[in-house]
Amino acid sequence: MRIRKSAEDRKSEIEQTALDLAFKIGPTQVTTGMIAKKLGLTQPAIYRHYPKKDDIWAAIAAHLGEQIDQNITASQKGNPAPAEQLKKLVLGHLQLVKENPALPEFMVIRDKTDGHIVVQDSIQDAMTAFRVALVTNIRAAINAGDFRAGLDENDAATLIFGVVQSLVLRMMVTRNPAILMKDGQRLLDLQLAGFTPTGENP
Repeated sequence: MRIRKSAEDRKSEIEQTALDLAFKIGPTQVTTGMIAKKLGLTQPAIYRHYPKKDDIWAAIAAHLGEQIDQNITASQKGNPAPAEQLKKLVLGHLQLVKENPALPEFMVIRDKTDGHIVVQDSIQDAMTAFRVALVTNIRAAINAGDFRAGLDENDAATLIFGVVQSLVLRMMVTRNPAILMKDGQRLLDLQLAGFTPTGENP
């Protein structure tokens, strides 16, 4: 006997399936027909929850943006030392991308629909907040003496972003999200070691 799912559960399932397909074939190639087929539903069943495909992307935009914001908040729990909070922030973001590997796919779309633009704008806004959190933590780590005096917090944030972006690019090329956490902590530790007082040039 087939169990009837609640509207919220079905919406979550539709959104997740759209994300899975977006990572597999690219956001611009995803159709409601594909989503319906993967879920064993009819297209009208999809439209009962989302009258337009762009409505699916709008829901995904809100969800991804909220997850990025939640990671920023989660990194502050327990009031950890600035350098530790910085690590939690970056590794939490890598974990988020691992769980939603389609996220960076939206950032490289050229021929976008209105729905894709909504997702891209939402992610960009959330990533702006992520960068602000990076800079804030780096500045606090400098003030605490964990990072060397004279370190430019914006340059340091750019270098950390470079670690994240290089890992994300490798994931997109290899189609292997596991590398984000497998290599992420080691490479982040290597980068942060260059910010410490012992790493200061004579």
